[in-house]
Amino acid sequence: MKEVMQEINKFREDRDWNQYHTPRNLATSIIIEAGELMENFQWQDEPKDMVNVKEEIADVLIYTMMLADDLDLDLETIIREKIAKNALKYPLEK
Repeated sequence: MKEVMQEINKFREDRDWNQYHTPRNLATSIIIEAGELMENFQWQDEPKDMVNVKEEIADVLIYTMMLADDLDLDLETIIREKIAKNALKYPLEK
């Protein structure tokens, strides 16, 4: 994932987009892209356009990765912490 993050950062640095990528703007962009992903499922359970589904998932992940990187958060660590927290909240016995 580190190489992918480097590619993402180079892409936006080459275009001087960092100036627009504040944490607030990145968080907003995640929601916008998630809405565009959801459009593929509106009124149906199975999407008709898997190409668009893949692109929108990628957009959500790219913005999420940029936000985490900008906030100096390690995605693997915070995901594992959340899984551990969920395991306590939702034990197998439930």
